[in-house]
Amino acid sequence: MIGRKRTLLKSTLDIINPYAWVTGLRNMAFDAGVLASYRPEIPAVCIGNLSVGGTGKTPHTEYLVRLLKDRFRVAVLSRGYGRCSKGYIKADAQTPMAQIGDEPFQIKHKFPEIEVAVCEKRAEGVRMLLEEVPGLQAILLDDAYQHRYVKAGLNILLIDSNRPVWLDCILPFGRLRESLAGIGRADVVIMTKCSGTDRRTMEWCRRYIKERCDAPVFFSTMKYGNIYPLFDREREIPEIEDGCEVLLVTGIAKPAPLKKEIESRGARTVLLKFADHHNFTNGDIEKIAERYESMNGSNRMILTTEKDATRLLQRDDLPQSLKENIYAMPIEVEFLDNEEEKFNQIIENHVTENSRNR
Repeated sequence: MIGRKRTLLKSTLDIINPYAWVTGLRNMAFDAGVLASYRPEIPAVCIGNLSVGGTGKTPHTEYLVRLLKDRFRVAVLSRGYGRCSKGYIKADAQTPMAQIGDEPFQIKHKFPEIEVAVCEKRAEGVRMLLEEVPGLQAILLDDAYQHRYVKAGLNILLIDSNRPVWLDCILPFGRLRESLAGIGRADVVIMTKCSGTDRRTMEWCRRYIKERCDAPVFFSTMKYGNIYPLFDREREIPEIEDGCEVLLVTGIAKPAPLKKEIESRGARTVLLKFADHHNFTNGDIEKIAERYESMNGSNRMILTTEKDATRLLQRDDLPQSLKENIYAMPIEVEFLDNEEEKFNQIIENHVTENSRNR
């Protein structure tokens, strides 16, 4: 059940918070045209949120890629969080993860036919993509809701149903990047991770959001796919079932739902949790090996997310005993209430109409 009551303390903290004033004035400057926004000549769809942490941006970005890639020439532009490089980089099949960040690396390797680029200055990144990719028809701006120097034609706002923004407050007292007024910029709102959300709560969320913007509200959940061997795709895939022992290795913001999913299948799960976007060290690999060797069952495995898998693939020091037993769990988005077609139509219409207008 999504909580609904915002405390007086949190509201007061937002009022007196200097960061709230700075971000508020910045947004006012963009709204008034004092700070200029660049609008690309092709459809640009922004996927973002008001808060830091995991709301499911990468799975939703991948959903949009799957939706559009067979009909349009699509590019994904990201900041490239955690990369060791600066400036604009367009990825190819040989670009190392360290140069572009784990999430862009994951997207490029899952969808090699699309263009993936990183640039901390989004306007520059968009211009470079348009210059380098003839016939580009749409750009997906990953995690760009606050990057207003680019004016997207369609803003998709993600809100984590387990930590809704109206129960939070602005940094550093909470996890919000800006005030709740930012909801008003959304063209589409998706409440994410909604497994178990009841209809009464869904309607309350719709009414709350409708008071702040005239945007359709959707509800999505994470669907876990079939695991696959990370290093040997021909290897037989074991079942996650009763009696199975799983060492779950994660470097994501919120691993609890994944752990719950694995345990629901009957497995005994040991969570080895690292920070979000964590780069595994030699000591981490030794720790993983020690934990795995301490598991005594014959039916055991190491399981990780696809995002973490990209970082493990970059290491050349993994013992063979680990490589043979590491599996990745894919995560995809699923819309509730059979509203997938309605959402798809909004996206496809926007890209089609604006491509035609070009």
